[in-house]
Amino acid sequence: MADNPPPAMREAGAAGNEALAGGAGAPADAAQTAPQQRRSGEKTRNGADAGPASPWVPSAREAPYHRQAFAAIDLGTNNCRLLIARPAGDHFTVIDAFSRVVRLGEGLAQSGRLSEAAMDRALTALKVCAEKLKRRNVHLARSVATEACRRAENGAEFIDRVAQETGILLDVISAKEEARLAVMGCHLLLEEGDGPAMIFDIGGGSTELVLVESRDGRIPLIHDWHSVPWGVVSLTESVAAEPDDALGRAERYDAMRQLVRDSLMPFAERVEAEASAPLPLRLLGTSGTVTTLASLHLELPQYDRRAVDGLVVASQDMAALCERLALFSPLQRREQPCIGRERADLVVAGCAILQTIIELWPADRLGVADRGIREGILRSLMASSGSGEKSRAALRLARRGAA
Repeated sequence: MADNPPPAMREAGAAGNEALAGGAGAPADAAQTAPQQRRSGEKTRNGADAGPASPWVPSAREAPYHRQAFAAIDLGTNNCRLLIARPAGDHFTVIDAFSRVVRLGEGLAQSGRLSEAAMDRALTALKVCAEKLKRRNVHLARSVATEACRRAENGAEFIDRVAQETGILLDVISAKEEARLAVMGCHLLLEEGDGPAMIFDIGGGSTELVLVESRDGRIPLIHDWHSVPWGVVSLTESVAAEPDDALGRAERYDAMRQLVRDSLMPFAERVEAEASAPLPLRLLGTSGTVTTLASLHLELPQYDRRAVDGLVVASQDMAALCERLALFSPLQRREQPCIGRERADLVVAGCAILQTIIELWPADRLGVADRGIREGILRSLMASSGSGEKSRAALRLARRGAA
């Protein structure tokens, strides 16, 4: 199957790249979940379906555009995520989703390679994704891999193995495209206002920051962007093991923040030099770190996307929460209802990255987005497919008129 991929798989890469090629001129808001924006205090992960895995085969019969299912897979350094949706006017309706912590980049900082155990975990999750693609008769899909596969010596070998065992063709995207997809996926949650805004995505192996200018609800104009090789996994593995005492934990946290600050300073200086006037900067974060901290801020008993996606909180409240968590023992972090065992050792690195961003780009408020790359992929696929549908409809009308 890897040698002769299904048509929908081949189309997906082309459609996704075409939609991104124009940057700010890419198709505007053709598909996006409806924005929700709430202030802090307004109370209102997708479970794993461990069904049998099998290669995905696209539906043989093409359904009308509004009934077609589109899919996006994001294989990151820490998580494997899938979203399947159908167009719904200017937005889309999610019909299936999947998320699993796979830690694909575990040990990568030391060895430079993806470990067998990490690849096996990722393959298990991707086989679940392949079964869901098949079951949902997905019309068009795009599957991307990010920093772990970009950096690993055996990344290409792993991509080939995924294709052979699941039928999923992973596109290893650049950091620039990763940043652009994140913007496409979450920009509707930016607070209204004049001047620039910073959208950032704290991943497992890297963090992307994008300086944008709002454009009346359309995809923002990207002024500048920057990527650093620090995510929750890579940063955790690049410093000493966590000490048992609070003083040692504080020193380790300071070391993390210094690494992040050193990497971000060139971008901070560039942004400051390019600014025509000192305007308040709006911040919007999309990542597991930001959504987890937002749920802790709301004191939720368990994670609730409806309460978190679109939330706006005081930046300093989030910074203070970062410092408190950094001093917690591993056991105290595991006991937090929205952190749990899987994230307990990684959340400190996420806090270090987030707090450093808040300090380098001061803002009164921080927007929280539980959406990003997957939603950006879906928007680009649906926009491309929708344009094609309109062109075909126009051609049919012209032919009827000429008959």
